[in-house]
Amino acid sequence: MSEQNKPFVITDRRKFNLDGELRPDAPLSPEEPEEREKEQTAEPIAVAPPSPGESGLHEESEEIPEEMLAGPTPEQMSQAESAYKATAERLDLAIRAANPGADHPPAMSFETLVQSIYMTTIVQLGGATPEGQQPQVDLMGARQSIEMLGVLEEKTRGNLSETEQRLLESALFELRMGFLEITQALARSAAAKAGGPAPGPSIVR
Repeated sequence: MSEQNKPFVITDRRKFNLDGELRPDAPLSPEEPEEREKEQTAEPIAVAPPSPGESGLHEESEEIPEEMLAGPTPEQMSQAESAYKATAERLDLAIRAANPGADHPPAMSFETLVQSIYMTTIVQLGGATPEGQQPQVDLMGARQSIEMLGVLEEKTRGNLSETEQRLLESALFELRMGFLEITQALARSAAAKAGGPAPGPSIVR
């Protein structure tokens, strides 16, 4: 058979198939036979499964270590307080230097804390809405603020002056009543739109 009439012979020299696995009939480089022989004769390495304590996963029954729950030491608290006060004084000096006529910020007190939460709750109940605009009410935020004052009342019971106690009780009473008025007004509005019966008697101050 002449050279021109010889059939074409196609040799697939790819080492890997479409799945990325090494083809058994793939041609080997001069160095590869030794490496493949080593791989075939090498003993498998046994890997022991991690023990429960080494797995890195916390069991639901495990308790948080006491050292993680321990608070700061008295020395750490004292250092943090001193650093905080020094930084706050430098901030006040910088503000007064930039605003010579500005008033000194009032010192924080229990009364200031109660009044701050009280005013926040009033805003959440829509009390600060400008006249002629639709009130924006945040019932869940107001409820949380009222419950914050309730926590203060519980935790400070027996440790307040008469003035502080009266202020806290008045703030809680007014806010709770305001919360009831708003929720009942919203309920009546929803019932009217749905054509259902109006809710029970409203509670007013």
